[in-house]
Amino acid sequence: MRTVKLGADKIYFGEGAVKSLAELPAEKKRAYIVMSGTIQEELGQLKVVTDILEEAGWTWRANTDVEPEPCWESVRKGVAEMLEFEPDWVIGFGGGSAMDAAKAMWVFYENPQYKTLEEVMPPAPLTLRQKARVCCIATSAGTGSECTRAALIKDPIQKRKYSVREYTGRLIPDVAILEPSFSATMPRRGTVACGMDALTHCIESYVASTANTFSDAAAMGGWVAGYKALSACANEPNDLEAREAMLAASCLGGIAFTNGALGICHGVAHTFGATYNIAHGLANGIMLPYSIAFNRDRDAAVAARYEELASFVGKTNLEQVILDLRADLGVPATMKEVVPDADEFEANVDVLVEKVMTDVCTPANPVNVTEDDARLLLRTVYYGK
Repeated sequence: MRTVKLGADKIYFGEGAVKSLAELPAEKKRAYIVMSGTIQEELGQLKVVTDILEEAGWTWRANTDVEPEPCWESVRKGVAEMLEFEPDWVIGFGGGSAMDAAKAMWVFYENPQYKTLEEVMPPAPLTLRQKARVCCIATSAGTGSECTRAALIKDPIQKRKYSVREYTGRLIPDVAILEPSFSATMPRRGTVACGMDALTHCIESYVASTANTFSDAAAMGGWVAGYKALSACANEPNDLEAREAMLAASCLGGIAFTNGALGICHGVAHTFGATYNIAHGLANGIMLPYSIAFNRDRDAAVAARYEELASFVGKTNLEQVILDLRADLGVPATMKEVVPDADEFEANVDVLVEKVMTDVCTPANPVNVTEDDARLLLRTVYYGK
């Protein structure tokens, strides 16, 4: 038996979706807003949010101290503020970093008995929704964190990323808001990286060993919408129809892997990201075609699934589809382009292999991955074919 939860309890999307904040049910009406840096404030987007809240009788407090790759220390500090402020809604406002941090803070706010990331790893029992609920406002189209059961938090000391998660779906936010005007201000480079992340979620979840009818439906819809919209988002940033479609694709990708899983592309991307501070979406964009080739060449059934995805956008070879899209968007072809010190990379290979093999995403890859496979993949994505 499997448990399926197809996203947040309510998803508001399209122009004007942010106005739904006024409808959030609450008694104390205290909102703790988590952002990654001050960009939402500088763009005037925070004021849009807080004006709606204030008009509806809310008080709020904002946290802008989350890093681009959220770290444990910023989560811990946020929890301390929340315990003092006592919000009944936690709002993750921004990209995946802000939303993941908000979800992780919420976990520790509800469960103050836990003091480390290791302590909340499954199967640790989690109490949720006793103090607060969660709303996520996505300003980038990549992680789908507004509808996923996990939050990715980095431990910079151990150079490892932890997936704070709850397998029955209780960590999925109560409300997701997809306001396309908020994503239109994202720089092209960020739009591309986030978009490649969303496409990776759809592709990997479609071939994962745990794929099922429900995850397939979300993956197919997200892949088609995202593939059609990403170039327009990158080249015509004010195209709100494309932005809306890309936000929907990202959300569907999150629903797909929440109800299915991911694979070796994410296992390698997490490893490079945590070790060399490479943005997650960029790392996935570099790794994606290599992972497709690895799986396709080792399993005919997986190759057929990739062909199906290609056919949905009128193509035949998914690896080539991604290579062409990546070239058009300016995504680097190898990790060496962003991690140029080959000597350091080679010195770290054994450690990197261990991280790939222990990553939470690797076991669901449709093809079994050995240490030798991981070593080969690391070197292949680093140097290129």
